[in-house]
Amino acid sequence: MINFTVGPVMSSKEILEIGGQQIPYFRTSEFSEVMFENEKLMSKFAKAPTDSRTVFITGSGTAAMEAAVMNVFDGHDKVLIVDGGSFGHRFVQLCEIHHIPYETVIPKEGYSVTEEQLSNFDNKGFTGFLVNLDETSKGVLYDIGVISDFCKRNNLFLVVDSISSFLCDEFDMDKLNVQVMITGSQKALACPPGVSMIVLSPKAVERVYSKEVESMYFDLKSALKNGERGQTPFTPAVGILLQINDRLKQIEKNGGVDQEIIHTAAIAKDFREKIECLPFEITSKSLSNAVTPLHPLNVSAYEVFKRLKNEYGIWVCPNGGELSEKVFRVGHIGCLTFKDNDKLIDAFKDMQGRGLI
Repeated sequence: MINFTVGPVMSSKEILEIGGQQIPYFRTSEFSEVMFENEKLMSKFAKAPTDSRTVFITGSGTAAMEAAVMNVFDGHDKVLIVDGGSFGHRFVQLCEIHHIPYETVIPKEGYSVTEEQLSNFDNKGFTGFLVNLDETSKGVLYDIGVISDFCKRNNLFLVVDSISSFLCDEFDMDKLNVQVMITGSQKALACPPGVSMIVLSPKAVERVYSKEVESMYFDLKSALKNGERGQTPFTPAVGILLQINDRLKQIEKNGGVDQEIIHTAAIAKDFREKIECLPFEITSKSLSNAVTPLHPLNVSAYEVFKRLKNEYGIWVCPNGGELSEKVFRVGHIGCLTFKDNDKLIDAFKDMQGRGLI
């Protein structure tokens, strides 16, 4: 199988080999050194402010989303949420569960949230802002510069879910005044799912220590204190953290985060150029390098997904709900090459020749 989904994605041979090894005991100085290195490189690649911290949650990206919401906001806050798809709506659900007052801003279909939209919320008593930077369900990348400017002038605490956009799109946590960034192991880090990361600015760390959280597992104070000795409060996904360490060092060796973004952008550009002659419409007007959402002009999107999987040995990302028959998505992250793009394009052309698209 060739995997063009947006998570889990194709892993390198080196990462796969680490996954085949015995899991070591982790309450050791050796594992602590690995975790110190993981934290240092995560903060570096997020371009986080000096003295930022990274905590590692054994759980999916949604676990990190919930932990972030619980630890930096409470009932005294009023947050604005970009509710443009299923992942943005997850922040809405979390604020409802944890009784955090909120309002939503809903972008035009296929577009980023705009300065004009956000200006309607100026000086309305908001204290925080929640956004998933790449609304992966629809393949829309929000304009983080516009969002950052809005938050700066309204003095809002900005939390960014960068689960799909980290290492794919330009992002500078310090310059953008982002206080919390969330990502996951199974996206552009190209490791197995099971670990999510929360990068916290010094202001966010201070806020975490000031909040009382009614949770044992998701209390980030405990994660921060244990992180000071290179450990986690509870047994982590040790094997995945070792894979993350190797992957982060690979990125550093190959030129760092900027070079990784250039590579992903090149894979995406190559695919989008090659798809132009085929009967698909790109549905997003604000694209991330991570994914291309496609609407087949003649057939069901879910039928395209099934045929690629069953007849060509290729995974793309289907959609759920009302988009299941309309849109599928092609990811550009993980261990993919231009030749892999050619194999997918050849499959589409073969389907076209058979009258299937």
